Amino acid sequence: MTTPFPFTAVVGQDDLRLALLLNAVSPSVGGVLVRGEKGTAKSTAVRALTTLLPEVSVVPGCRFSCDPASPDPGCPDGPHEGGGGGASRPARMVELPVGASEDRLVGALDIERALAEGVKAFEPGLLAAAHRGILYVDEVNLLHDHLVDLLLDAAAMGASYVEREGVSVRHAARFLLVGTMNPEEGELRPQLLDRFGLTVEVSASREPEKRVEVVRRRLAYDDDPAGFAARWADEEAAVRQRIVAARELLPSVRLGDGALRQIAATCAAFEVDGMRADIVMARTATALAAWAGRTEVLAEDVRQAALLALPHRRRRNPFDAPGLDEDKLDETLEESSGDDDPGPDGDGGGPGGGGGQPGPDEGPAADGAGAQPEGGEGEPAPGGAGEQFPAPAAEPFRTKVLSVPGIGEGAAGRRSRARTEHGRTTGARRPQGTLTKLHLAATVRAAAPHQRARGRSGRGLVVRRDDLRQATREGREGNLVLFVVDASGSMAARQRMGAVKGAVLSLLLDAYQRRDKVGLVTFRGSAADVALPPTSSVDAAAARLESLPTGGRTPLAAGLLKAHDVLRVERLRDPARRALVVVVTDGRATGGPEPVALASRAARLFAAEGVASVVVDCESGPVRLGLAGRLAGELGGTAVTLDELRADSIAGLVKDVRRRAA
Repeated sequence: MTTPFPFTAVVGQDDLRLALLLNAVSPSVGGVLVRGEKGTAKSTAVRALTTLLPEVSVVPGCRFSCDPASPDPGCPDGPHEGGGGGASRPARMVELPVGASEDRLVGALDIERALAEGVKAFEPGLLAAAHRGILYVDEVNLLHDHLVDLLLDAAAMGASYVEREGVSVRHAARFLLVGTMNPEEGELRPQLLDRFGLTVEVSASREPEKRVEVVRRRLAYDDDPAGFAARWADEEAAVRQRIVAARELLPSVRLGDGALRQIAATCAAFEVDGMRADIVMARTATALAAWAGRTEVLAEDVRQAALLALPHRRRRNPFDAPGLDEDKLDETLEESSGDDDPGPDGDGGGPGGGGGQPGPDEGPAADGAGAQPEGGEGEPAPGGAGEQFPAPAAEPFRTKVLSVPGIGEGAAGRRSRARTEHGRTTGARRPQGTLTKLHLAATVRAAAPHQRARGRSGRGLVVRRDDLRQATREGREGNLVLFVVDASGSMAARQRMGAVKGAVLSLLLDAYQRRDKVGLVTFRGSAADVALPPTSSVDAAAARLESLPTGGRTPLAAGLLKAHDVLRVERLRDPARRALVVVVTDGRATGGPEPVALASRAARLFAAEGVASVVVDCESGPVRLGLAGRLAGELGGTAVTLDELRADSIAGLVKDVRRRAA
């Protein structure tokens, strides 16, 4: 067995260490989400925590880790007699792989024995193994939606339910949920994000001395893991004893009305949704006081609790940067710590008070800070060469649903039709391997003609393995949405480019909600660039889009060929994921020799391979050439205008009606 890296030997990452320790003191805090770049010891710190957790007492032989002092009355291995002696074992940390199946997470019921013998032969899953321990999910932002749903249900109810055609098993599943993620690979589904009690951001230190110490300790551990752990054994034991002492002190910690008012005022000031944030802050502040050896929650505990519990609850969309304004936090805590009825010298007075808020004639507008910059919004950059400053994106809007035709078999998502393990039942087939989703009616129909030959004499149905039928289901998959954006001079008018960026931003939001991967190819001047290789991080795509320069000729063929090359490489990496190419252009082609003919030949490559495509026509003005529509025809796709892209577009509805009438 590999010797774990000592928790106390992790260099830096003070917030991460504190958040993990607070959950060890009070598991009701609700777990930790660790966000950070790769190579920052996220997983190392989480795995090292298990060596500090106190041992748990379990009922001997129980596969579901029941507590002998209060066993689960519905335990599948029960019933257990309460108050009996138990066996002690170390607390477990169970890892949930991103690609795990539903049966691996919740457990598997033997359908064949259930039907043929009428017994519940249940094999526990990872939720049962994690009960009264830690459930760790590395790259939690890449977890499939159906697994996220199961985690949400278990976290909310403290139990796991497994149901197969009327046969059900329930067992307790209370665990500390810890997840790590790299934001560059995509954001986390909001429902799961809110389930994590605390969140911390980690990054590698830029101080040379700390980096040297990290390397020194890592090399020492690799050379002699057991010896390295032994050198830190005393510090580990001291931290373990402090956790035990804090757990014993926790019930005695007093959370006064003043601290509660500060918690409520802070959550209200930062406009967090729901009441979960208030509850998590209260539990965290109490754990902080116990960890410090105090029996009273102080303002400093509330402040630290806010910094850990609120940043991830303030995001409204994936493009919002997580974080908390500490100046605003200090101001809120100071205001809420005073008396309910301040005297005449308080800060809550009338216009003459010293509250510090600018009056109508104060602030940025009074000294000209809000004036328009010289040269106007549409002026080119001083550097010349026809290049303009990046235009700000217009407000995003809800877009029409763009999907890939046909039925795929890609990763679970919400865009295009696909054969999946989840969704509506569309038919039945013989199982290939382990039976997971029984089609009961088809199984009965397959077994019914053979009942007399099998000697059936009673009321029960004689079912054999050959009779079993697997349900085939149709759901939705996520796609690769590859944006090919024209950034040439014909698109460079600032007002027009702002509208184009707003449209692409809207499509990116739609891709985030539908669990797609996204990529970004831009073309201008004489070449095309891959601004963002295919990724699950839509906020990275939005950041690249925001700083997109414009100007120059329109090398449309180069943009299409670059996109074709990106798709070719991505097919090798993820062959099951189908692509949707979204070309954002006015259809002009002016870069390179024979630009129009080259663009046509490049477009036909997509049509020949059956790649789904949509052209967002950005042409404007009273005279329109219809070049984007011609390009869509050569791609084998469809064309929509910026107005028609909106979900509530009247123009789009009229066009659809006319198309159906024709």
